[in-house]
Amino acid sequence: MPVYPLSLPQDGPMATLSKSKNTVWEIELHNGQDSRLTPTLVNALRTLLDHVELDWRNQWREVPANAKDRSAAAGALIIVGRKDQDKFFSNGLDLNHVPWNGNFFPVTFNPLLERLLTFPIPVICAINGHCFAGGFMFSLACDYRVMTDGRKRNAWLCMNEVDFGAVWPHSFAGVLNAKVGNNNTRRKIALEGHRFTPQEALDAGLVDRVVAGNTSAVLASAQELAASVGNKASSGVWGLIKKDLYAEALEAARRDPRMSGPLIEDGAVLLRSKL
Repeated sequence: MPVYPLSLPQDGPMATLSKSKNTVWEIELHNGQDSRLTPTLVNALRTLLDHVELDWRNQWREVPANAKDRSAAAGALIIVGRKDQDKFFSNGLDLNHVPWNGNFFPVTFNPLLERLLTFPIPVICAINGHCFAGGFMFSLACDYRVMTDGRKRNAWLCMNEVDFGAVWPHSFAGVLNAKVGNNNTRRKIALEGHRFTPQEALDAGLVDRVVAGNTSAVLASAQELAASVGNKASSGVWGLIKKDLYAEALEAARRDPRMSGPLIEDGAVLLRSKL
């Protein structure tokens, strides 16, 4: 069982895992002020997700399959932006790393998206500020999204790659097609780079709740939602159903080409060793 709180990487923490209740886990992103999704942060998140699943499964196994009360087998995960501010959930990928790292998507980021798309307990994204580009895609891969209403400080959802000239990987299109059913909304997201206000995002079905107040209020609403849906994990099939539900998105993520070579592989091992 992990000892909470658990922060990674150990030599310069960018994300912290805690357990707010016996069946609710929480990951806080705190890579600087805007939680850019650097390779190091992404690998840290993947490791923390492994810890959450292991802890939940250990609890789930202790509940007899025929038990009438399976509340101890429930589970939910909340992912929130840096909690001591209300400006950013995540400002997206770190463009200082992505352009020269040909394996960033197939080796590093896509596995994170796949992990979220198939995670065995409900994952709730507590969007406590701006959520841009890769951060937006990260949030879409979660099961639920709770967002600040942006009244005290602006908060937008936006995929702005069309404006700065970045081609989408297959994984992004796969997640968008799986999670957003309306063609006009997909066009606004992908081809127009529209900045969705919280209310627009709610109206378009991109978020499930909009909450007045600061990060604490957003987190409280996410915790309320976690308590409501966490019991759906108790049967053990939540993630299995998602594997079929999002099969096309998962296949799209695996189509992104992977570059190989001794120096590339050595660099990947070196990056993992820093955790």
